Amino acid sequence: MSQDFSHRVAVLVDEGSNPFELGVTTELFGLRRPELDRPWYEFTLCAAKPDIRMHLGMLTLAEVAGLDAADAADTLIVPNRPDPHHPTQPAALAAIARAAERGARLVSFCTGAFTLAEAGVLEGRRATTHWRWVEEFARRYPRLRLEPDVLFVDDNPVFTAAGSAAALDLGLHLIQRDHGAEVTNAVSRRLVFTGRRDGGQRQFVERPVPTVPDSSLAPVLAWAQERLDRRLTVADLAARAATSPATLHRRFRAELGTTPLAWLTTERVALACRLIERGDLQLDRVAGASGFGTTANLRAQLRRHTGLAPADYRRRFGRAPRSRPTGAPNGSPR
Repeated sequence: MSQDFSHRVAVLVDEGSNPFELGVTTELFGLRRPELDRPWYEFTLCAAKPDIRMHLGMLTLAEVAGLDAADAADTLIVPNRPDPHHPTQPAALAAIARAAERGARLVSFCTGAFTLAEAGVLEGRRATTHWRWVEEFARRYPRLRLEPDVLFVDDNPVFTAAGSAAALDLGLHLIQRDHGAEVTNAVSRRLVFTGRRDGGQRQFVERPVPTVPDSSLAPVLAWAQERLDRRLTVADLAARAATSPATLHRRFRAELGTTPLAWLTTERVALACRLIERGDLQLDRVAGASGFGTTANLRAQLRRHTGLAPADYRRRFGRAPRSRPTGAPNGSPR
């Protein structure tokens, strides 16, 4: 992507909030990434007052920027609220409303969805929140399109995530929208975060702890990831796992919160994105290497999962030749 990337991320800090979500935003958007060899985000914490006591008084954030930082942000993040029953400060709600009016990207983590709803920016949109609060959210905001059983919802330019760990999933999703799959994988490796979870996976799977160790899906997942260029079916995965397709389906639902076919498609899309970004292959070869077979199928799946056609994806995220002089036009995608 272009090396003139500049994107300001502001986090609206609330009195008494859990510091985990704040740590997630700092790790993803606030740390320098010199290993990526590209400009990163400008990151700011902001609040209605300069000193904020976090959860149970564990720590205090001092000299936090004022709400004018929210007015300058390209992305405004609202972490969890300590108590969704307690109203948010009017000044913070006004800052969120102003951000929505000027088209900024709005993001909430966990119960932060209550804040976005209170600010009036979720009207007519899809949203999610932590599974423990979905009934309260639906009761209080019946006109909103609540999706109660997913990790996060992408209703661009408004994004909402469920519980604490889902904030990491949504944050990586935003980085992929801004920088592509290759950079996102590099950030994931830096975080030692190997799981790739799309927003449609379930938040919470209620199941008993097994009395004996159960065999993990990891071996069959690794086997499939090494063979994405081949014609793999659910029956193939089941045979590799030495189980029936029905049992494999139940295990995928229990362990990953998705289906074998949906997981396989997501892995193929991720591989195709990486190959397109590297720019070494024509689209028909990308389709073959990622297991989609035809460029028509590749185009359909990439548009469905990323919102972009392959040529548009390459223009946005493909590597520009380092030898090209500044200001020279990009080559046409193949």
